[in-house]
Amino acid sequence: DYFIAISEEVRRRIGKVYHRDSVIIHPPVDVHRFEPASRVADYYLFVGRLVPYRRLDLLIEAFNRLARPLLIAGTGRDRERLETLAGPTITFLGYVPDEDLPDLFARCRAFVFPGEEDFGIAPIQAMAAGRPVIAYAGGGSLETVRHGQTGWLFTEQSAAAIITAVEAMDGVVVDGRFIRQHAQQYDSAVFKQKIQT
Repeated sequence: DYFIAISEEVRRRIGKVYHRDSVIIHPPVDVHRFEPASRVADYYLFVGRLVPYRRLDLLIEAFNRLARPLLIAGTGRDRERLETLAGPTITFLGYVPDEDLPDLFARCRAFVFPGEEDFGIAPIQAMAAGRPVIAYAGGGSLETVRHGQTGWLFTEQSAAAIITAVEAMDGVVVDGRFIRQHAQQYDSAVFKQKIQT
């Protein structure tokens, strides 16, 4: 008997707490819904629930200082507080219907992910759309984002570290097809295959 873990970090925690082995089966992502766009627009993107542990306060501080456009899609209990922190280059989109997400992901300069998640589906969706991910080097991002290839990892949760990562990505030429190919290992079909074996 063994447990199923969604990431290497969760696998380690299962071993430590339960003294049991586990196999990693990542959550399913509908990769086929996303495609790279022919043209990228001038905005960075965050999609997800607006809750404190996601560290959107740091993201907003960074983009206020960078004075670059940031779109934040999602709702949550932290929205009102976050809106008071946001400068003129930051736009809150609120709830975005599922059918509108692929285009929003595909046209962003990069998807930004400042929090720590066990896995993180939204970064995979961004990569499925061929876009790089700028993420905190913790949790699932350590497994899903290839530093310098499919995105950029920063090791400190701070506005300064986010700024450094965003500026570092300016000089990186990304291959949207390679990024999408990387994301395909997390597709729903792979999940179904692993769960059946």
